[in-house]
Amino acid sequence: MMRSMRKFRGFSLIELMIAVAIIAILAAIALPAYTNYVTRTNRAEAQQLLSETAQALERCFTRFGSYTAAACQVSQEGNFPFVSPGGWYSLAWADQDIQANTFTLNAKPLGVQATRDAGQCDEFTLTHRGVRGRVGSSDRCWR
Repeated sequence: MMRSMRKFRGFSLIELMIAVAIIAILAAIALPAYTNYVTRTNRAEAQQLLSETAQALERCFTRFGSYTAAACQVSQEGNFPFVSPGGWYSLAWADQDIQANTFTLNAKPLGVQATRDAGQCDEFTLTHRGVRGRVGSSDRCWR
């Protein structure tokens, strides 16, 4: 008779199912937020790549009087287009005049980044005047 009176310790199936449901709800909220964070972080790579390349081209222009001078290694034809170090963006000339006094650089997303950014920040542009542009619907591309 003493045996049947003892209390059992542990979780019931209902308690376990409630815990699993709570974890699933938290994951459903956290995963899109994390994916959005990663996408925005990868955009920073494009912005940095455009800024660094534009600065290097400005140094070439200051030194040689042209963005496409033969001694300027940044603007050599073999250098463009190239893929960013993380592999998220491809950088290319978007526009360049014949006298090589202006330029517009273009960074297009690649792979998963292109899928995640579709319609928001499809590509970034940066001109010789420092004008930042974007193709897409989001105003937060350069932020």
